[in-house]
Amino acid sequence: MKRKPFWKYLLFFVAVLGLFLAVVFGLGFVKFTQIQGFIQLAKSGAFEPPPTAVTTEVAKQSAWRPTLEAVGSIAAVNGVTVSTDLAGIVREIAFESGNKVHSGDLIVRLDTTQEEAQLHQAEAQRDFATVTLKRDKDLVEKHAIAQSDYDNAEASYRQSQASVDQFKALIARKTLRAAFDGVAGIRQVNLGQYLKEGDPVVTLQSFDPIYANFMLPQQDLSKLVVGQSVTLRVDAYGDRSFNGVVTAINSLVDQATRNVQVQATLANPDALLRPGMFAKVSVLMSDMKDVIAIPATAIHYAPYGDSIFVVSEMKDQKGKDFKAVKEQFVKVGQSRGDMISIVSGLKPGEEVVTSGVFRLKSGAHIVVNNAIKPESELAPTPSDS
Repeated sequence: MKRKPFWKYLLFFVAVLGLFLAVVFGLGFVKFTQIQGFIQLAKSGAFEPPPTAVTTEVAKQSAWRPTLEAVGSIAAVNGVTVSTDLAGIVREIAFESGNKVHSGDLIVRLDTTQEEAQLHQAEAQRDFATVTLKRDKDLVEKHAIAQSDYDNAEASYRQSQASVDQFKALIARKTLRAAFDGVAGIRQVNLGQYLKEGDPVVTLQSFDPIYANFMLPQQDLSKLVVGQSVTLRVDAYGDRSFNGVVTAINSLVDQATRNVQVQATLANPDALLRPGMFAKVSVLMSDMKDVIAIPATAIHYAPYGDSIFVVSEMKDQKGKDFKAVKEQFVKVGQSRGDMISIVSGLKPGEEVVTSGVFRLKSGAHIVVNNAIKPESELAPTPSDS
């Protein structure tokens, strides 16, 4: 059988390749024409995305009392872990976990049988020394004995009294009593348990009044004075605040952090604040200050800076007016409830977008709908708090 010439195969391959390239270029030209048409349509303004619905609020000045914000912890005015001074076996437990105790109340008594026996022996020796001393005193006054005999009797009496005092002290060291009024924690011992020196028995804390310890930067030191009002909040009670005053400012500034420790004292009659709690502390300054405050939802936080969107009137290519937004970078200050103060970047009277900022960019068309605008309060009290 005679084979076809090679040039015929080559001609067939070139024809197929040419057809394929013609189809590809044809499709590319169609798509290019479509894209150019869309671009021309967008430039002409015939195609516009629908405006974004937003809520707005006019920026205005408010009188705020400046505060110094810090985080701290609650500490008891008096708080200790009651522990043993001497080893021994627990013979009596005189408190209930979580109950109030008064200064001097018995907490735990260790076994003192041996010490009590030694005390009785020392008391007997002291009583005998007392009788001997009294007799020798009469005799020395009558010159019936030498002065040295009387001195020996007096020394023997004092030695016996010292032995009595020593055993009383040993018994007292094995009898643990409350050093102040407070609330007992959960007991950590049981009857009959052997305790070594220093073993914990129970924590004892006084709750009223109570301390709040916190740190502030050294640049705020000039703004602090003893007697300043303090408000405190803890997570356990939501937005409920507790009031107190600054009672101490540390004499040293921490060299590692350059912060100064401050201590406030608060009344705590209901024992709501407990030692060890985390607290948010605000130190109130005496003077009021005018600030521009807007809802915190208006701030668009970003790594390159915080910004807001201000409503402005613009004209399209046909000269028709429409509402749009312009992005402005701002420096934010302190916050109060749902509001935040603006240090720079915003003027009173400017209309600021308060919701929907994450869907916007500069020049975007908007439609303002304040019928469903959320409330923004300086001291919000949510119903589910």
